[in-house]
Amino acid sequence: MEKNPNGTTKNDEKSVTADETRINYRGWKSMPFIIGNETFEKLGAIGTLANLLIYLTSVFHMKSITATTIINVFNGTANFSTLLGAFFSDTYFGRYKTLAFATIASFMGLLVIQLTAAIKKLHPPYCGSGSYDVCKGPTAGQMAFLLTGFGLLIVGAAGVRPCNLAFGADQFNPETESGKRGINSFFNWYFFTFTFAQLVSLTLIVYVQSNVSWAIGLGIPAILMLISCALFFLGSKMYVKVKATGSPLTSVAQVIVVAIKKRRLKQPEQPWLSLFNYMPPGSINSKLPYSDQFRFLDKAAIVTPQDQINQDGSATDPWKLCTMQQVEELKCLLRVIPIWAAAVINYMVIVQQHTYAVFQALQSNRHLGNSNFKIPAASYIVFLMLSMTIWIPIYDRIIVPFLRRLTGKEGGITVLQRIGIGIFLSIVTMLTSALVEERRRTTALTKPTLGVEPRRGAISSMSGLWLIPQLALAGLVEAFASVGQVEFYYKQFPENMRSFAGSLLYCGMGASSYLSTFLISIVHRTTEGAATGNWLPEDLNLGRLDYYYYIIAALEVLNLGYFLVCAKWYRYKGNVKDSHEDKLGPTQSVKPTV
Repeated sequence: MEKNPNGTTKNDEKSVTADETRINYRGWKSMPFIIGNETFEKLGAIGTLANLLIYLTSVFHMKSITATTIINVFNGTANFSTLLGAFFSDTYFGRYKTLAFATIASFMGLLVIQLTAAIKKLHPPYCGSGSYDVCKGPTAGQMAFLLTGFGLLIVGAAGVRPCNLAFGADQFNPETESGKRGINSFFNWYFFTFTFAQLVSLTLIVYVQSNVSWAIGLGIPAILMLISCALFFLGSKMYVKVKATGSPLTSVAQVIVVAIKKRRLKQPEQPWLSLFNYMPPGSINSKLPYSDQFRFLDKAAIVTPQDQINQDGSATDPWKLCTMQQVEELKCLLRVIPIWAAAVINYMVIVQQHTYAVFQALQSNRHLGNSNFKIPAASYIVFLMLSMTIWIPIYDRIIVPFLRRLTGKEGGITVLQRIGIGIFLSIVTMLTSALVEERRRTTALTKPTLGVEPRRGAISSMSGLWLIPQLALAGLVEAFASVGQVEFYYKQFPENMRSFAGSLLYCGMGASSYLSTFLISIVHRTTEGAATGNWLPEDLNLGRLDYYYYIIAALEVLNLGYFLVCAKWYRYKGNVKDSHEDKLGPTQSVKPTV
């Protein structure tokens, strides 16, 4: 047998090459590092952000509506920044390098915010329990330093949020049954560990911040974030690192441009047979069958006499001729957008529980029984996380297998059905929130109060534990709608768009934050001079927060109707393997299923 100069045979050389190109999926073996990194990252980030509303009002002496606006704008910007993170990840750096850089940026951001509490010159002087008029606000320099910390956290969020889920899923082989099951379970257990981190942050860390020291309480998250960085880099040699293949948005732009150029062409009668059906070798995307929605885009793949084809079958100029695969990938994106819009409205419910529910807690009886111990207002969010943490394992291990036997579906129910249940629960959540607030306010105005919240108003004698039902319901909304969205975006987008799919979830959260800010502004301005008075004043006892909650409940009712129409219209993504395209023409495997 012919040998090479190094002593190996040609067959040996081929074997080595094959081994070098074979992907070694470690699956659950690499999860301790990935989920550990995620857990400590969330412990750090949430440990700071969970109580930031109280920090801004009590230490930086901001009014509640100003602090709420800043938090909502920060959350919205951080979530929308994920689009840039996904773009740089897909186009230049890959998910591993993007996560590495973003994790370090998050640590720096938390450190900067901790310094605003630790160094006296970086925050306004303490003013006791006086009114807002006598409290000195932050200087321009203090605000600039604080916003620098916010900016670094936004950079960190831009990289971590769109890449972490996709990076974790990359560690499983999607071609095997065990790998597919691993991906499905990873989504559920990822959220389980995520909520566990929130539980710790909203109890222990928030307690230290509110009752011991802001400097220590904000220092703990920074240390936890440093541990997160270390864990991530410790597992570097085990990870499957998918290289950047270029931004999928370029392909999207090409289809749109070419479809516009060829808009005057006649629609083909049998597009699944006549469209340009080239598939580049080595593509990480599964080949998609033809679908009959958005047919105007089909014109981008019509071959004309002016179009030139290379010897390998590809188009000479992709800005003049696109493939049917490119067209179908864009259709996947367009089909998802209406569902995404429904998720934006739905997440407004969660935004309220992280903002105004905290103010509700501030003016409620937060004592445990007759003891002197008071639950920190921000810690009430823990009941939302606890509800989600308890429900997800039950759903994953008990309910899904039971439903799978009944329906024959891999997930027990379809992903859209799961999201739809979450939207329905959001209506119940807001109605419950409104009823609880009405009781809290009535009690504060008609029964002896337990004291006065500094610079805010009378504290209702209603126990803060009455907030548990609305928070527990909000946790179920997250368990159904948010987890369902993650799975939906991951499975319905082409493989090369998974970072973008991750960013879309957070963009929806960002849009919800902006929308909430806009709605608060409208309600505040509209009701300020009304006979009933401002619905959202500093002192909730003088307002009508319950009316504001009813408005959101009404929006969710409209949103549910809109979602059901979109879900009925939706076509699940298929692939050539499970379609009957050759016999039936347009794929029959992606029938509309709510």
